[in-house]
Amino acid sequence: MEKHRFASGPIEEISWGRFVINGQENAKRNDGTIVGAGKDICLVEGRLQPWKERKGHLLTRDMLAPVIDNPRVKTIIIGNGYYGALEVPGEVRAFVQSKGKQLIVQKTPQACALYNELFAKGEPVALLAHGTC
Repeated sequence: MEKHRFASGPIEEISWGRFVINGQENAKRNDGTIVGAGKDICLVEGRLQPWKERKGHLLTRDMLAPVIDNPRVKTIIIGNGYYGALEVPGEVRAFVQSKGKQLIVQKTPQACALYNELFAKGEPVALLAHGTC
């Protein structure tokens, strides 16, 4: 799996199941060891935490818990995996819109690049990113 490096932003590099954010590795290693926030991440205005709500490959409302009620976040970016395996149903898209937020769904490498771009512009943005599939 190819490595993606970014010129600027809190997300410096990503590869399969691994993110480097602000100089710190976040991954799930082959032996199952979790490093930092792990392979599924939540970034809200540059602050990192594990995206522990993500289960399976169908996005649910519950998986949006870390960001949906944050009044500062206006845009939610979903990194739906390297191959786009995390599905985002219309019902979840409508739920996000009903909260007055913009939802952007992209494969994880593109989602990370967009997050960095919007973050650099000072936009109130959150990223939920699946690091594999």
